[in-house]
Amino acid sequence: MQRLAVDMDGVLADVYEQFFRYDEKDFGKRRPLEDVVGVEERKAFPYINEYVYTEGFFRTAPILKDSVGILAALNEVYELFIVSAAMEFPQSLPEKLEWLNEHFKFISWQQIVFCGNKTIIDADIMIDDHFKNLDQFKGITILFSQPHNQLKNSGRHKRAESWEQVASLLL
Repeated sequence: MQRLAVDMDGVLADVYEQFFRYDEKDFGKRRPLEDVVGVEERKAFPYINEYVYTEGFFRTAPILKDSVGILAALNEVYELFIVSAAMEFPQSLPEKLEWLNEHFKFISWQQIVFCGNKTIIDADIMIDDHFKNLDQFKGITILFSQPHNQLKNSGRHKRAESWEQVASLLL
């Protein structure tokens, strides 16, 4: 059975929607998506450091469409692990764990890997939205499309625009 590592933020959790919500609350209007396409997250949202250190930011992030059902199907076919960098922001670790337990009840605690750097991950396939995590990965890589990576060529990484595309690649 192949081992599949799946990122959390930007792949399961819709952190862009969360950034937009916090940004709108701070500035009184919602910016159009076009304003952040191709822009690094920290530059697109100038107050991102305040947002990610806010209690509840990770716990209340919306879930990406179709992720639950498709991840459940992948869990039947692969040795599945959720892999998330959760050390940088102190409250993110318990919040991410609570979020996963709420939305992905079929994922056991033994399938969750919280780390500081994903270079330690040994799997056959990795799904992530950041090149920094995929570029160093030795196995098959799937770049999950998010605004910050839209304008870059996916290179050796297969690109998935949605969870439906992930399903067509892996199921």
